[in-house]
Amino acid sequence: MTVGRDTPGGEISRPVGRRRRGRADWLTGARITAVHGLFYRPEGRAGEPEAVEFVLDGGASVLLTCVSDGTLGITAGAWPALPDWCVPAGQWEFGPLAQLPPPPYTGAWTVVGTREHRDSRERVNEAVFRCEEGDFVVLGGDTVTIRFISF
Repeated sequence: MTVGRDTPGGEISRPVGRRRRGRADWLTGARITAVHGLFYRPEGRAGEPEAVEFVLDGGASVLLTCVSDGTLGITAGAWPALPDWCVPAGQWEFGPLAQLPPPPYTGAWTVVGTREHRDSRERVNEAVFRCEEGDFVVLGGDTVTIRFISF
């Protein structure tokens, strides 16, 4: 499944949101208080999410989505609202990601660095959010794959 908004011609548009600018270390120092998967309910929640939203201390969020070419779209999120491309909204829902640990005893993961792996056309295939307790690794594809690697 691709993530985007249906257009009158039947094509799928790119995910909506503000693209971030600058280097890959733009999230350094942020505190991640929660991570939620965004699932298309008619397909069930057995598989991987269509997007992952990182909620930051202070209310901002970062949304990583699968793009039709198998790469990752990285935009500002609007937690707890669904992204604009979730149409019809009643068929989408945020849900827990069982493979991720709960936040550490401090209540949040502190980002100490980020890395992005890009293809030859400079599109992001993998994003790594390095935290004090381990790494969040997010991969693009038909859906978004996320894992946490503890140190």
